[in-house]
Amino acid sequence: MLQSAINVLFQGRNFIRLLEGLWITVRISLLSVLLSIILGILLGFIMTKKNPVIRVITKIYLEFVRIMPQLVLLFLVYFGLSKSLHINLSGEFSAILVFTIWGTAEMGDLVRGALESIPIHQYESGRALGLTEKQLYMNVILPQTFRRLIPQSMNLVTRMIKTTSLVVLIGVVEVVKVGQQIIEASRLTAPLAAIIIYTTIFFMYFIICFPLSKFAGRLEQRWKD
Repeated sequence: MLQSAINVLFQGRNFIRLLEGLWITVRISLLSVLLSIILGILLGFIMTKKNPVIRVITKIYLEFVRIMPQLVLLFLVYFGLSKSLHINLSGEFSAILVFTIWGTAEMGDLVRGALESIPIHQYESGRALGLTEKQLYMNVILPQTFRRLIPQSMNLVTRMIKTTSLVVLIGVVEVVKVGQQIIEASRLTAPLAAIIIYTTIFFMYFIICFPLSKFAGRLEQRWKD
């Protein structure tokens, strides 16, 4: 019985379909991460401003994104926004939009924390040496900020990759959805197929996320020393 379940994995194009579904997952993650990094860096600089109005607006945005589950945001965008605006949003586009909104908030807060962790005397010393604001940030502040930021941002990337499994609920045919289709097609002939298919999907996520997690841990440990 177990052998028949293993055979299902390699029957026809099943394994290739899983890889194609994994590519959709990775593509959504990569686009979301890229946009989140760009927008998050901008948001992080904005969040360090002393303007009380800016602080309130960014605080509300950050808390809204953190409190609202990503699944609810997906449903709001895919089902609510498309119907209210009478536009046809694909599941993949909706997913990229939602994960970018979430990732930008998280990345922005990471950038803000990294910038504010730089001791104030380094700003004062740079200005005392006659550095312009551009020189101060490019040569003193930003190198230290990115050093603090990279390990944390890598952890955010792995979280985003894992969370993309939610897009199956809005019809995106990614790796989990493909796995469900394979299991459904073979439920009578191979009852144990679900174990094999979901174990395979687990290892696919593991192969992608584990190296990123280890790399982030090594960077953090190295830069602490």
